[in-house]
Amino acid sequence: MKRTAVLHAAGYVGRSLVEAILRHPDLELVAATSRSFEGRPVSAAHPTLSGRTDRVFSATLDPDGIDVVFVAAGHGQGAAAVGALRDAGYEGLIVDMSADFRLPDPATYVARYGKEHPRPDLLAGAWYGMPEITGTPPAGTDLIANPGCFATAISLALHPFVGLEGVSFSVTAITGASGSGALPKPGTHFPDRDGNIRAYKVFTHQHEAEIDRMAEGVDYAFVPVSGPWTAGIWGTAQTTLPAGVSPADISALFTARYADAPLIRLWPGALPELRWSVGSPFTDLGWIVSENRLVVGFGIDNLMKGAATQAIQNTNLAFGWDGARGLVP
Repeated sequence: MKRTAVLHAAGYVGRSLVEAILRHPDLELVAATSRSFEGRPVSAAHPTLSGRTDRVFSATLDPDGIDVVFVAAGHGQGAAAVGALRDAGYEGLIVDMSADFRLPDPATYVARYGKEHPRPDLLAGAWYGMPEITGTPPAGTDLIANPGCFATAISLALHPFVGLEGVSFSVTAITGASGSGALPKPGTHFPDRDGNIRAYKVFTHQHEAEIDRMAEGVDYAFVPVSGPWTAGIWGTAQTTLPAGVSPADISALFTARYADAPLIRLWPGALPELRWSVGSPFTDLGWIVSENRLVVGFGIDNLMKGAATQAIQNTNLAFGWDGARGLVP
């Protein structure tokens, strides 16, 4: 059993991480931190976990004897938490859920997030982990940057087209309110979100920097959309195919990339529905070809494959286990 801690565990991602750890046969939850819930049981923040764990929130973490720490903090706070652990001498595995270690160049971080990187000295040691694309972390990896939710969904949809010239995708993806975190904001306020759809950060979303790395060379234009539900990302990527590319060729591209990926489900000839992915660790990818037109549809749960269960997947690989261990029966 690997002794496991979750920092900033009172939010939506923290809840999903705790749930995933409690289901895992080789992970033991030994600590969960939250300053606002200090001294109270984990179920005080997450009533659905009542009866499933007797852990009590602490304000801080003593990392002695901990094998893996998941950092479920916001952008900027993630780097501070990771830095504090390293400064305290912690040498175990850290999986950071924030954006702070996803981009290797601090200048790109400034351009995308509008502020200086809090701990550029730690960037060189971070491994960006999107397992179906980046594979198993190198031996000795002790800091994994978990990808963003939009980045995960769109990168996996576009990655099969790396190296295929003459395609340019128009991508629209709709996300639920939990992607903005647990703290109320104007963009997640129920009366404004319910029954409403709105685009935001058109062509400028910060996750594009990650997509550019994972779908290198694939041309796309991305419109992010706020949807009136809690969890899940659903979207499409549309393009006109070059002459001579057949439906069988598209199927071959997806099969070649993901035949051995247990957490990706392929739906040739169909576009997946959002409800198929929500509550699961899977990415659903489907496509429809009509003459020279292609639509790729994709769906994930932003709190699971877009966050917590992908973090578990990365942890599995870092410890030499099967990537899907503890995530599927």
